[in-house]
Amino acid sequence: MKQYDAKKILNIALAGHSGCGKTSVAESILYLAKATDRLGKVSDGNTTLDFDAEEVKRHASIMTAVAPIEWKNTKINLIDTPGLFDFAGGVAEGMRAADTALIVVSGKDGVNVGTEKAVEAATKAGLTKVFFVNGLCDEDARFYRVFESLKSTFGAAVCPVVVPYIVDGKANVYVNLFDFKAYEYDEKGNVKQTALPDMGDRLEGLREAIKEAVAETSEELLDKFIMGEEFTPEEIILGVSQGVKDGSICPVFCGDAHNTFAIDQLLNSLTWLAPSAADKGDEIGVDVNGEPVEIAVNENGAAAAIVFKTVADPFIGRLSFIKVVSGKISPDTQIINMRTGAPERIAKVLTMTGKKQADSSYIGAGDIGAIPKLSSTKTGDTLCSPLRKVVLDGIDYPVSSYTMAIYPAKKGDEDKVAQAVQKLCDEDPTIKFEQNHETHEMLVSGLGEQHLDVVISRLKSKYNVTASLQKPKIAYRETIRKKVSAQGRYKKQSGGHGQFGDVWIEFEPYDTDSLEFAERVVGGAVPKNFFPAVEKGLRDSIKKGVLAGYPTVGIKATLYDGSYHPVDSSEMSFKTAASLAYKNGIPNAMPTLLEPIGSLKAYVPDNNMGDVMGEVNKRRGRVLGMAPAENGTQVVEAEVPMSEMSDFATFIRQITQGRGSYEFTFARYEDCPSNVAQKVIEAAKAEMEED
Repeated sequence: MKQYDAKKILNIALAGHSGCGKTSVAESILYLAKATDRLGKVSDGNTTLDFDAEEVKRHASIMTAVAPIEWKNTKINLIDTPGLFDFAGGVAEGMRAADTALIVVSGKDGVNVGTEKAVEAATKAGLTKVFFVNGLCDEDARFYRVFESLKSTFGAAVCPVVVPYIVDGKANVYVNLFDFKAYEYDEKGNVKQTALPDMGDRLEGLREAIKEAVAETSEELLDKFIMGEEFTPEEIILGVSQGVKDGSICPVFCGDAHNTFAIDQLLNSLTWLAPSAADKGDEIGVDVNGEPVEIAVNENGAAAAIVFKTVADPFIGRLSFIKVVSGKISPDTQIINMRTGAPERIAKVLTMTGKKQADSSYIGAGDIGAIPKLSSTKTGDTLCSPLRKVVLDGIDYPVSSYTMAIYPAKKGDEDKVAQAVQKLCDEDPTIKFEQNHETHEMLVSGLGEQHLDVVISRLKSKYNVTASLQKPKIAYRETIRKKVSAQGRYKKQSGGHGQFGDVWIEFEPYDTDSLEFAERVVGGAVPKNFFPAVEKGLRDSIKKGVLAGYPTVGIKATLYDGSYHPVDSSEMSFKTAASLAYKNGIPNAMPTLLEPIGSLKAYVPDNNMGDVMGEVNKRRGRVLGMAPAENGTQVVEAEVPMSEMSDFATFIRQITQGRGSYEFTFARYEDCPSNVAQKVIEAAKAEMEED
């Protein structure tokens, strides 16, 4: 593929609800543009952009994929993003690399949550929005109902461009409202111009919708519209073009990706409607002094690029997908990684079409490509020339709130699992991994059940590591509620020197996260040189409480008396004596179990507030309040025991149909209710017996 100037490059992300046909639209575009020699199908598992084994198995996109085409002397970089909510990280990556969002809508199902989320993500990223209503050859499709739904949901900016003429449930004829011509398609994908069909008042109504949208693009056109004057064809085309580029108009196209119907009209219009990389690509970065700096899309400028996706594959190696904002990146380009501060060596640059690689001489400003074997570069990093050091905006990923413990199938394979999951984290930053040293579990977090299910599958298929998921253990604590005194006396006689240590320690509740140690020994009952040994013995002892073996916190231990032997006493004997005092005293100090409490912020639509508050109460939580949030949602603030939150992500996804989200962070420890504490203690004792 030849090199294109940024003025002739379109970066378009396909987004929308799962199952609306995004990948099929991309496949149809690739086929029409002769980038592929066959029209693949998702159901057959042979599409260009759903090439991962998990995608083939699930018949759904789970990661962002890229493919370029050439159409009417324009290069279009297609960025196919996942529709499943569990893989929303891919949408964030696609939106970061794109200048236009092509939002695919099912002609049968219409506007749904995925459509709303795609529009929201595109708006947040400042992208131009274009709608494509897909699947109109399905007899259950209802284009005009879907169009009205788009208009009522997203406002007057929604503007029809291509509409179908439907006869007996078949949509073989499509009318382009710009040139006011009709085109007929046959089953082989051939197209011919045909006479405008008689659509009654509907066609005039649709033309009126275009005029309304155009009128909003300038005061001059608005005045003309109010006065009832007709727009010239040039005014309509220029008005729509300007409105699309500045975001005041969202054009609506339609067709059927499985038959390639009207896909050519979509492509023809995008080449002049959609903003080029030069139109949309200027960015504001931050220089080494923290000052904002404008970076223009200029092929002759100093190189600057953002890494928007990483692939770490055991077979094809590591690939860093980049969007170049300024300059050119080639094997000769000197670049540094602004996160690490280290230079990166470029062996070659690639153009990617799905998983297919093609060598390229360079990746120019506004274009998209990939660089292999950048071992220290991660998604979101800025690569730039050392002559102009600048950091570009990274990627705003959704918060991973669904956490499970991950266990290897074979004991001893913990390191293998950890290393493999870390590689998956490199590819997908919405996967989080940590070692919980307190519960001795490996924890993996994602965006939902399906997300973590894919993690387990990919561990097996890519790295030959078998693992399973379990509900994570909760890090409880123990404390005391009563002041007590206890003796710890350790005496052991054997041949030669014996062991002797004797302490009296006062234990009492205290506001501390661990142990507060003090002493008030008088008369040298315990020599000062043994005080550290006593403290060490107590600190080792509090690691395991007397109720269920959880760490003891909130305790003050005061050494106030004891005795020693001038020959047999040692640090070890006093350390042991302190631990005996702990074991003797704590059971009499009203030990109690503490459970971790988290702060919850749940962002939900108005009509789901009651459901969420009721669920919080069921989970032993306390609702603290509510307040309006963005986009017509409410935020419910509450405090909930962490042990009750393992499946809250699934609940909020189901109850809000995917519209809701939440944040949950540790707040503090509180007394565990006796009925709950009893179950925890019994479970802990049973586990100790098994061990």
